Amino acid sequence: MYQNPFLCIRIWQIETPAPSNKELISRGKAVLRRSKEPLTWHYHKEVEFLLILQGAMNVYLPEEQFLIGQGDVAIFGPSEPHTTQPYSQESLRYLVFQLDLQKHMDQSTVSNMKYFSNVLRPLSRLNYIVRENKSVRDQIAEFILGIYKETEHQENGYELAVSAMIKNIFLLLVRNDNQYVLDYQHDPIMERIQPVLQYIDEHLAEKMLIEDMTKQVNLSYYYFMKVFKKAVGMSFTDYVNFKRIKKAEQMLLTEDMSIAEVAEFVGISNLGHFYEMFNRLNSCSPKQFKNRLSQATI
Repeated sequence: MYQNPFLCIRIWQIETPAPSNKELISRGKAVLRRSKEPLTWHYHKEVEFLLILQGAMNVYLPEEQFLIGQGDVAIFGPSEPHTTQPYSQESLRYLVFQLDLQKHMDQSTVSNMKYFSNVLRPLSRLNYIVRENKSVRDQIAEFILGIYKETEHQENGYELAVSAMIKNIFLLLVRNDNQYVLDYQHDPIMERIQPVLQYIDEHLAEKMLIEDMTKQVNLSYYYFMKVFKKAVGMSFTDYVNFKRIKKAEQMLLTEDMSIAEVAEFVGISNLGHFYEMFNRLNSCSPKQFKNRLSQATI
């Protein structure tokens, strides 16, 4: 449930107590906390921000892991598996801010959804901005704290204040993306094939025929194949397989399913083919991938 169904947001504070002596470990001159429990991964449809108010935590993503402390911000994209662990000698206190960006956008801003389409690169790649740009990090932290306070007090017009701060957060990300993580605009055909990209995401378990896709965007078979590869950077078949393996990664980390069940769930009935594609993208088997990320530590 959203605290405000029209804003499509959730924001709350979490506090964990300081660790016991058994939970403390020594690393050089620092004494830190680290859990020995296996990592518990999760995902959700919302974009998520974490703002550390006190203490520190490890952040784990399938492609990277990093440490954040007081004043730091972490970003997770929709449906992107992630998890965290406390990593501090003191108590940990932080804000969790979740936003259904697609539902939040109004008619004046919905065209900017193209920047956050999450086509090939997860939105967590944007963490480089808040790591490298202190000014942006501090501004986003201030906005998240402001959203929390506005939501708590709900004074007249708080919806306007919250909406304005949300827009400012995403404006900062768009304008400071110097690595072009959000840049899918080299070819305007990306907008033309957006219905196909959405269909793929929503029907991964089903058989997909290129002929059916061409009808959705009213393009000939050969022209569709050409512009799809130009816009996305890979063929239609390779892209579908890429999205299926990414979905499989998500399921392996967050669901209690066998590898065969996961393969079937993402539309790959041939288990040998599933292993081959998974290894091609991750340089390891599905079991090795799950074990490696479930036991990851910094």
